[in-house]
Amino acid sequence: MYRWLGSCAARRPWCVLLAALGFLVLSLLVGSSATGRLKTQGYDDPASDSSFAARVTAPYQGVSANLVVVARARHGGVDAPAARSEGRALTRRLTAQPYVSDVSSYWSGGPAELRGRDGRSALLVAHVDGDGDQLGPRAERVRAALSGRTALTVHVGGTALADHEMQELAASDLKRAEAVVLPGTLLLLVLVFGSVMAAALPLLIGVLAIGGTLLALSLIGGVTDVSVFALNLTTALGLGLGIDYGLLIVSRFREELTAGHEPREAARRTACAAGHTIFFSAATVCAALAALLLFPPYFLRSFAYAGISVVAVAAVAAVTVLPALLALLGRRVNAWAVPWRRRTRAGSASRFWQRLARCVVHRPVLAALPVLALLAVLAAPFTHAGFATPDDRALPRTTSSRQTGDLLRGDFDRGSADALTVFFTSRTPRTAPDYAPGLSALPGVAEIVGPYGVWRHGVRVAPPGSAATRLLPSGPGAPALFSVVPAADPHSNAAQRLVRAVRGMPTPADSEIHVGGPSAALVDAKDTIAGRLPLAAAAIAGSTFLLLFLFSRSLLLPLKAIALNCLSLAAVLGAMVWVFQDGHLRTLLGFTPGPLSTTMPVLLFCVVFGLSVDYEVFVLARIKEAHDAGHDTADAIVTGVARTGGIVTTAGALLAFTLLAFGTSRVALLQFFGIGAGLGVLLDASLVRGVLVPAFMRLAGGLNWWAPWPFGGRSGPAQEPLHRPAPGTAPAHPPPPPPGGRRSPPPSPSPCPSPSPSPYPFPSPHRPSRTGCPHRAPEQKQVSHE
Repeated sequence: MYRWLGSCAARRPWCVLLAALGFLVLSLLVGSSATGRLKTQGYDDPASDSSFAARVTAPYQGVSANLVVVARARHGGVDAPAARSEGRALTRRLTAQPYVSDVSSYWSGGPAELRGRDGRSALLVAHVDGDGDQLGPRAERVRAALSGRTALTVHVGGTALADHEMQELAASDLKRAEAVVLPGTLLLLVLVFGSVMAAALPLLIGVLAIGGTLLALSLIGGVTDVSVFALNLTTALGLGLGIDYGLLIVSRFREELTAGHEPREAARRTACAAGHTIFFSAATVCAALAALLLFPPYFLRSFAYAGISVVAVAAVAAVTVLPALLALLGRRVNAWAVPWRRRTRAGSASRFWQRLARCVVHRPVLAALPVLALLAVLAAPFTHAGFATPDDRALPRTTSSRQTGDLLRGDFDRGSADALTVFFTSRTPRTAPDYAPGLSALPGVAEIVGPYGVWRHGVRVAPPGSAATRLLPSGPGAPALFSVVPAADPHSNAAQRLVRAVRGMPTPADSEIHVGGPSAALVDAKDTIAGRLPLAAAAIAGSTFLLLFLFSRSLLLPLKAIALNCLSLAAVLGAMVWVFQDGHLRTLLGFTPGPLSTTMPVLLFCVVFGLSVDYEVFVLARIKEAHDAGHDTADAIVTGVARTGGIVTTAGALLAFTLLAFGTSRVALLQFFGIGAGLGVLLDASLVRGVLVPAFMRLAGGLNWWAPWPFGGRSGPAQEPLHRPAPGTAPAHPPPPPPGGRRSPPPSPSPCPSPSPSPYPFPSPHRPSRTGCPHRAPEQKQVSHE
């Protein structure tokens, strides 16, 4: 398959490039509408009890308020004549706004909880009608209509406006990050390749991947909910994987040119050799991201849609468009060379990584222990991680929603905004009034507000129909609605225990209750993630093991990759707890410390795991290639790491640069993802692939290549020496020449790939090693080991 793709691209490059240009134009035309179809939120399970309670209680007045107005008196209190007059005028203006309903105000007979503790602030709550991309602009128009200098200082917030502000900031941060990342990445690629032309090719793959993913998100957004934050993953992964695959293809092409092959033949051989690696790399990343589809919240599923699309487009473009371009460019791929950078011979081994690999191979335990200790220290804070659902505190303090939320938390008693909504149905008329006293007596309940009065600790303190109960009317035969005000923060463990206690209360046989509200949504989100996490982890581990086994024909190497990836992920998650929950670096990054979002660790796990396996395939491909050529395990490790160390670390550094750019976002969720994923890539591309992988493989020896007989492992444990050959003993095949050394010219250029790499994706001693070359004489197939 790879040979066929490479041959098609090399023979008809203009056809391939015209098809790519048409695809890019179509993607940009259709994908430009993707932003208008994307949404915020999506952190909850739509099938959970809290989501059901939110849907059935939405038509009732006061339950589904999504707009909050905090009015603070400039002089005196809210009961002063001037403030009261302005407050009533503000209530009329809010009521007169289009698409606004269920307005409740302290100055129009609202409950006492709408008055601040210091007497200088009062609340107005309302519901803004609309859904999707309509809700945010309508809330913004309401905020603009209520602004103005009067006797009251007005702050507008609530979920409707917070979602809109979060979406606007995410889009703005994305444009700002792209403005920094694109030129910065190009500059770094120029420094790496020493040529402007070679540096531009990986960026082209990234642009194609981003355009194709926008097309996919636009189409998917027309049939299901997609989160707006998927655009940020599209940009980061599109550029990152485009650079990864582009580095691999361009480096291999320059190596083939150095070996003496003509440009078209070099492009075909590059697609044949590197296409195998890219295929398995893309398959493992897609498998890790596909695990996000197992989770019901569409916030996580959206990243699967974007991630799988961007990986697929980047892989296909890398093995078709790049070989076509390289076939046309030929040796002009090194055009516009940077004068101050010494040109290094393509295909030579890196001296630094060669020396490091030799040190690790010589003392594997001594080299691995410090790295393992560092990862363990980084992972330690994850033992006390806390989780919550995102709210306005993910926004910067300068936004209107964040300022309103801070005023609510500081000036007002916990009331309906943090309350649990209990939806109670029963065929017996007197069941609901009898249910309220027991509900109010539960530990952690401050009070119960409902159509039958206000209850505290089992005692009714306000009769039905009082001002405190007008927010939740219930007509004859209608379900009873109770607002359960918790005594603790809705994100605390005490509030979560209260949710479970309410759901666990015994009810009559003909009764049914559903519990909603912030605390209930948090409990259901954690239960959903915890319930699906084992299945997702098993799916990722199983698919990774299968793909790496097919790639390496080894049982041990896939297990090693999974174990080391989990270790580096634990370090990343522990570091994120230390930064974002414990509050370190909050002054530098400008965020508010707090519990981690329930969905972000899962997202980080899948993305970083997939990228880690991506680099594993890069390194393992060259190590296996050297081992198949006759090197023992120690020499194969040194050769493979020396050949790929520069590519992997360069690709990792460039991808980390792209991801860390989103760490400067003003939205805490994007900061968490950008810094966490960037740190994971840096750890994996440097310490894990440069130290732990060589150390583990050296200790394993011949076990690296063992597999049961039906699967054709290349060598067993007894076939590998425990120690390196004695000094002066020549290996079966000499290692690659050192950097700067001269390579003897190839004996004769061949129009077909050499035996290494094999055209078979999975070499096996039970399969004949053919090159498919009709020009090779039979006696040339014999390999001399003299």
